[in-house]
Amino acid sequence: MLSKLRHQYANLLTSGAQLMLVFVGFQFDSREGWIGVLATMCVISFFAWIATYRRYRAIGDTPTSRVASAAQGYVEFVGKAVQHAGRTFVSKLTVLPCLWYRYSISRKTGDNKWEHVESGVSSDTFLLQDATGACVIDPDEAEIITSHKQTWHQGDYRYTEWLLLPNDHLYALGEFATLGGAGEPLDPNSDIAALLAEWKKDQPALKKRFDLNQDGEIDLKEWGLARRQARRDVEKRHAEAQAKDTTVHVMRAPKDGRMYLLSNLEPEKLGRRYALWGWFHLVVFFGAGAGAFMVPALY
Repeated sequence: MLSKLRHQYANLLTSGAQLMLVFVGFQFDSREGWIGVLATMCVISFFAWIATYRRYRAIGDTPTSRVASAAQGYVEFVGKAVQHAGRTFVSKLTVLPCLWYRYSISRKTGDNKWEHVESGVSSDTFLLQDATGACVIDPDEAEIITSHKQTWHQGDYRYTEWLLLPNDHLYALGEFATLGGAGEPLDPNSDIAALLAEWKKDQPALKKRFDLNQDGEIDLKEWGLARRQARRDVEKRHAEAQAKDTTVHVMRAPKDGRMYLLSNLEPEKLGRRYALWGWFHLVVFFGAGAGAFMVPALY
Protein backbone atom coordinates (compact mmCIF):
# COMPACT_ATOMS: atom_id res chain seq x y z
CA MET A 1 0.00 0.00 0.00
CA LEU A 2 2.79 2.43 0.90
CA SER A 3 4.53 1.81 -2.42
CA LYS A 4 1.41 3.05 -4.21
CA LEU A 5 1.34 6.33 -2.30
CA ARG A 6 1.57 9.33 -4.59
CA HIS A 7 3.10 12.68 -3.75
CA GLN A 8 -0.11 14.71 -3.84
CA TYR A 9 -1.53 12.54 -1.08
CA ALA A 10 1.77 12.74 0.81
CA ASN A 11 1.20 16.49 0.98
CA LEU A 12 -2.16 15.92 2.62
CA LEU A 13 -0.69 13.35 4.98
CA THR A 14 2.14 15.64 6.07
CA SER A 15 -0.29 18.47 6.79
CA GLY A 16 -2.50 16.02 8.70
CA ALA A 17 0.53 14.76 10.64
CA GLN A 18 1.35 18.32 11.61
CA LEU A 19 -2.17 18.84 12.95
CA MET A 20 -1.82 15.63 14.93
CA LEU A 21 1.46 16.90 16.37
CA VAL A 22 -0.25 20.10 17.52
CA PHE A 23 -2.87 17.96 19.25
CA VAL A 24 -0.09 15.92 20.90
CA GLY A 25 1.54 19.15 22.05
CA PHE A 26 -1.63 20.20 23.86
CA GLN A 27 -1.77 16.77 25.48
CA PHE A 28 1.80 17.09 26.80
CA ASP A 29 1.35 20.79 27.70
CA SER A 30 4.97 21.07 28.84
CA ARG A 31 8.00 22.96 27.63
CA GLU A 32 9.90 19.84 26.58
CA GLY A 33 6.82 18.39 24.90
CA TRP A 34 6.13 21.52 22.87
CA ILE A 35 9.78 21.88 21.83
CA GLY A 36 9.83 18.27 20.62
CA VAL A 37 6.55 18.67 18.73
CA LEU A 38 7.58 21.94 17.05
CA ALA A 39 11.01 20.60 16.15
CA THR A 40 9.41 17.54 14.53
CA MET A 41 7.06 19.80 12.57
CA CYS A 42 10.08 21.77 11.32
CA VAL A 43 11.78 18.61 10.07
CA ILE A 44 8.64 17.31 8.34
CA SER A 45 7.95 20.66 6.67
CA PHE A 46 11.55 21.08 5.53
CA PHE A 47 11.71 17.75 3.72
CA ALA A 48 8.17 18.18 2.35
CA TRP A 49 9.17 21.58 0.95
CA ILE A 50 12.27 20.09 -0.74
CA ALA A 51 10.20 17.34 -2.40
CA THR A 52 7.52 19.79 -3.54
CA TYR A 53 10.05 22.32 -4.83
CA ARG A 54 11.82 19.65 -6.89
CA ARG A 55 8.53 18.76 -8.54
CA TYR A 56 7.72 22.42 -9.17
CA ARG A 57 11.11 22.97 -10.83
CA ALA A 58 10.87 19.75 -12.89
CA ILE A 59 7.60 20.94 -14.43
CA GLY A 60 8.87 24.48 -15.00
CA ASP A 61 12.33 23.63 -16.30
CA THR A 62 11.59 20.73 -18.68
CA PRO A 63 10.69 21.98 -22.19
CA THR A 64 7.82 20.35 -24.06
CA SER A 65 8.98 17.89 -26.73
CA ARG A 66 7.31 16.32 -29.73
CA VAL A 67 7.00 12.52 -29.80
CA ALA A 68 8.61 12.08 -33.23
CA SER A 69 11.63 14.30 -32.50
CA ALA A 70 12.13 13.87 -28.75
CA ALA A 71 15.60 13.05 -27.45
CA GLN A 72 16.02 9.84 -25.48
CA GLY A 73 15.85 10.49 -21.74
CA TYR A 74 13.84 12.73 -19.41
CA VAL A 75 11.20 14.65 -21.41
CA GLU A 76 7.82 16.35 -21.19
CA PHE A 77 4.94 15.65 -23.58
CA VAL A 78 1.56 17.32 -24.00
CA GLY A 79 -1.07 15.58 -26.10
CA LYS A 80 -4.27 13.54 -26.08
CA ALA A 81 -4.83 10.31 -24.15
CA VAL A 82 -6.08 7.50 -26.42
CA GLN A 83 -6.58 3.75 -26.16
CA HIS A 84 -4.66 1.13 -28.12
CA ALA A 85 -6.44 0.24 -31.34
CA GLY A 86 -8.97 -2.55 -30.88
CA ARG A 87 -8.67 -2.63 -27.10
CA THR A 88 -11.49 -2.01 -24.60
CA PHE A 89 -10.77 -1.16 -20.97
CA VAL A 90 -13.27 -0.29 -18.21
CA SER A 91 -12.99 0.97 -14.64
CA LYS A 92 -13.33 -1.31 -11.62
CA LEU A 93 -16.31 0.25 -9.85
CA THR A 94 -18.34 2.28 -12.37
CA VAL A 95 -17.44 0.06 -15.38
CA LEU A 96 -16.87 3.17 -17.51
CA PRO A 97 -14.60 3.09 -20.56
CA CYS A 98 -11.28 4.53 -19.39
CA LEU A 99 -7.50 4.36 -19.81
CA TRP A 100 -6.51 4.17 -16.14
CA TYR A 101 -8.32 3.88 -12.81
CA ARG A 102 -7.65 3.84 -9.10
CA TYR A 103 -10.30 2.93 -6.54
CA SER A 104 -10.81 2.73 -2.81
CA ILE A 105 -13.57 1.13 -0.73
CA SER A 106 -14.09 1.98 2.96
CA ARG A 107 -16.64 0.87 5.55
CA LYS A 108 -18.02 2.85 8.48
CA THR A 109 -17.42 1.07 11.78
CA GLY A 110 -19.51 1.13 14.95
CA ASP A 111 -17.51 4.05 16.40
CA ASN A 112 -18.27 6.13 13.29
CA LYS A 113 -14.80 5.77 11.75
CA TRP A 114 -13.89 4.70 8.23
CA GLU A 115 -12.11 1.36 7.86
CA HIS A 116 -10.21 0.45 4.68
CA VAL A 117 -11.75 -2.53 2.88
CA GLU A 118 -10.16 -2.68 -0.56
CA SER A 119 -8.22 -0.57 -3.03
CA GLY A 120 -6.40 -1.01 -6.30
CA VAL A 121 -4.92 0.65 -9.35
CA SER A 122 -4.72 -0.40 -13.00
CA SER A 123 -1.41 -0.98 -14.78
CA ASP A 124 -2.49 -1.37 -18.42
CA THR A 125 -0.64 0.84 -20.90
CA PHE A 126 -2.30 3.45 -23.12
CA LEU A 127 -1.16 6.08 -25.63
CA LEU A 128 -0.31 9.76 -25.64
CA GLN A 129 -0.82 11.18 -29.10
CA ASP A 130 0.38 14.55 -30.39
CA ALA A 131 0.57 16.01 -33.91
CA THR A 132 3.74 14.04 -34.72
CA GLY A 133 3.04 10.55 -33.40
CA ALA A 134 2.08 8.32 -30.47
CA CYS A 135 3.92 7.20 -27.35
CA VAL A 136 3.02 4.21 -25.17
CA ILE A 137 2.46 5.31 -21.56
CA ASP A 138 3.32 2.81 -18.83
CA PRO A 139 1.47 4.09 -15.70
CA ASP A 140 3.37 1.89 -13.21
CA GLU A 141 4.94 3.99 -10.43
CA ALA A 142 3.58 7.25 -11.86
CA GLU A 143 2.18 10.11 -9.81
CA ILE A 144 -1.22 10.49 -11.48
CA ILE A 145 -3.27 13.62 -10.88
CA THR A 146 -6.71 13.66 -12.47
CA SER A 147 -9.76 15.86 -12.34
CA HIS A 148 -12.05 12.82 -12.76
CA LYS A 149 -12.92 11.72 -9.23
CA GLN A 150 -16.21 10.27 -7.97
CA THR A 151 -17.21 9.48 -4.39
CA TRP A 152 -20.52 7.91 -3.38
CA HIS A 153 -22.04 6.00 -0.47
CA GLN A 154 -24.10 2.82 -0.30
CA GLY A 155 -25.18 1.90 3.19
CA ASP A 156 -22.10 1.79 5.42
CA TYR A 157 -19.72 1.72 2.47
CA ARG A 158 -17.92 4.61 0.79
CA TYR A 159 -16.62 4.20 -2.78
CA THR A 160 -14.07 6.48 -4.47
CA GLU A 161 -12.77 6.19 -8.01
CA TRP A 162 -10.23 8.23 -10.00
CA LEU A 163 -10.08 7.94 -13.81
CA LEU A 164 -8.18 9.00 -16.89
CA LEU A 165 -10.60 8.98 -19.82
CA PRO A 166 -10.17 8.54 -23.60
CA ASN A 167 -9.50 11.87 -25.36
CA ASP A 168 -8.43 13.56 -22.11
CA HIS A 169 -5.78 16.23 -22.41
CA LEU A 170 -2.64 14.46 -21.14
CA TYR A 171 0.51 15.92 -19.63
CA ALA A 172 3.38 13.45 -19.19
CA LEU A 173 6.80 13.95 -17.59
CA GLY A 174 9.11 10.94 -17.43
CA GLU A 175 11.75 8.79 -19.13
CA PHE A 176 11.33 8.45 -22.89
CA ALA A 177 12.82 5.59 -24.90
CA THR A 178 12.47 4.37 -28.49
CA LEU A 179 12.51 0.59 -28.77
CA GLY A 180 12.98 -1.56 -31.86
CA GLY A 181 13.80 -0.73 -35.48
CA ALA A 182 16.17 2.12 -36.25
CA GLY A 183 15.78 3.50 -32.75
CA GLU A 184 17.00 0.36 -31.00
CA PRO A 185 20.65 0.62 -29.87
CA LEU A 186 22.68 -2.11 -31.60
CA ASP A 187 25.92 -3.66 -30.35
CA PRO A 188 27.61 -5.49 -33.25
CA ASN A 189 30.58 -6.76 -31.24
CA SER A 190 28.38 -8.35 -28.58
CA ASP A 191 26.14 -9.90 -31.20
CA ILE A 192 29.14 -11.30 -33.11
CA ALA A 193 30.54 -12.84 -29.93
CA ALA A 194 27.14 -14.34 -29.12
CA LEU A 195 26.82 -15.81 -32.62
CA LEU A 196 30.32 -17.34 -32.49
CA ALA A 197 29.56 -18.83 -29.07
CA GLU A 198 26.41 -20.37 -30.55
CA TRP A 199 28.41 -21.87 -33.43
CA LYS A 200 30.99 -23.35 -31.00
CA LYS A 201 28.27 -25.39 -29.32
CA ASP A 202 27.84 -27.41 -32.52
CA GLN A 203 31.42 -28.46 -33.29
CA PRO A 204 30.59 -30.86 -36.17
CA ALA A 205 28.68 -28.14 -38.02
CA LEU A 206 31.42 -25.57 -37.27
CA LYS A 207 34.16 -27.86 -38.66
CA LYS A 208 32.11 -28.84 -41.69
CA ARG A 209 31.65 -25.15 -42.51
CA PHE A 210 35.08 -23.67 -41.73
CA ASP A 211 37.65 -26.53 -41.51
CA LEU A 212 38.98 -25.91 -45.02
CA ASN A 213 42.01 -28.22 -44.79
CA GLN A 214 39.97 -31.05 -43.26
CA ASP A 215 42.44 -31.67 -40.38
CA GLY A 216 39.69 -31.87 -37.76
CA GLU A 217 40.72 -28.56 -36.15
CA ILE A 218 39.81 -24.89 -36.59
CA ASP A 219 43.13 -23.04 -36.92
CA LEU A 220 43.66 -19.27 -36.59
CA LYS A 221 43.17 -18.62 -40.31
CA GLU A 222 39.93 -20.62 -40.36
CA TRP A 223 38.72 -18.96 -37.14
CA GLY A 224 39.35 -15.58 -38.75
CA LEU A 225 37.16 -16.69 -41.63
CA ALA A 226 34.45 -17.70 -39.15
CA ARG A 227 34.64 -14.27 -37.47
CA ARG A 228 34.31 -12.47 -40.80
CA GLN A 229 31.29 -14.61 -41.69
CA ALA A 230 29.74 -13.94 -38.28
CA ARG A 231 30.22 -10.19 -38.80
CA ARG A 232 28.47 -10.38 -42.19
CA ASP A 233 25.58 -12.36 -40.67
CA VAL A 234 25.16 -9.87 -37.81
CA GLU A 235 25.29 -6.86 -40.13
CA LYS A 236 22.60 -8.47 -42.28
CA ARG A 237 20.39 -9.14 -39.24
CA HIS A 238 20.79 -5.56 -38.04
CA ALA A 239 19.96 -4.18 -41.48
CA GLU A 240 16.83 -6.32 -41.70
CA ALA A 241 15.70 -5.27 -38.21
CA GLN A 242 16.15 -1.59 -39.01
CA ALA A 243 14.43 -1.95 -42.38
CA LYS A 244 11.31 -3.24 -40.66
CA ASP A 245 11.11 0.09 -38.78
CA THR A 246 9.06 -1.45 -35.97
CA THR A 247 9.85 1.41 -33.60
CA VAL A 248 7.82 1.86 -30.45
CA HIS A 249 8.05 5.03 -28.35
CA VAL A 250 7.59 4.42 -24.61
CA MET A 251 7.39 6.62 -21.52
CA ARG A 252 8.05 5.03 -18.12
CA ALA A 253 9.30 5.73 -14.60
CA PRO A 254 12.86 7.17 -14.63
CA LYS A 255 15.47 4.77 -13.27
CA ASP A 256 17.25 7.61 -11.43
CA GLY A 257 14.26 8.31 -9.18
CA ARG A 258 13.15 11.57 -10.79
CA MET A 259 9.47 12.43 -10.82
CA TYR A 260 7.20 10.49 -13.16
CA LEU A 261 4.00 12.52 -13.54
CA LEU A 262 0.83 11.96 -15.58
CA SER A 263 -2.13 14.34 -15.43
CA ASN A 264 -5.11 15.61 -17.39
CA LEU A 265 -4.46 19.08 -15.94
CA GLU A 266 -2.48 21.79 -17.72
CA PRO A 267 1.19 22.03 -16.66
CA GLU A 268 0.67 25.63 -15.52
CA LYS A 269 -2.04 24.51 -13.10
CA LEU A 270 0.12 21.66 -11.84
CA GLY A 271 2.99 24.07 -11.28
CA ARG A 272 0.75 26.41 -9.28
CA ARG A 273 -0.48 23.50 -7.17
CA TYR A 274 3.06 22.49 -6.22
CA ALA A 275 4.02 26.12 -5.62
CA LEU A 276 1.13 26.59 -3.17
CA TRP A 277 2.06 23.42 -1.29
CA GLY A 278 5.64 24.64 -1.18
CA TRP A 279 4.59 27.96 0.39
CA PHE A 280 2.42 26.09 2.89
CA HIS A 281 5.35 23.93 4.02
CA LEU A 282 7.63 26.97 4.28
CA VAL A 283 5.11 28.85 6.43
CA VAL A 284 4.78 25.85 8.75
CA PHE A 285 8.57 25.44 8.88
CA PHE A 286 9.25 29.04 9.93
CA GLY A 287 6.19 29.21 12.16
CA ALA A 288 7.11 26.04 14.03
CA GLY A 289 10.73 27.17 14.29
CA ALA A 290 9.74 30.51 15.76
CA GLY A 291 7.34 28.77 18.13
CA ALA A 292 10.13 26.46 19.37
CA PHE A 293 12.22 29.49 20.33
CA MET A 294 9.28 31.15 22.07
CA VAL A 295 8.25 28.12 24.18
CA PRO A 296 10.91 28.60 26.93
CA ALA A 297 9.64 32.12 27.55
CA LEU A 298 6.07 30.82 28.07
CA TYR A 299 6.92 28.13 30.65
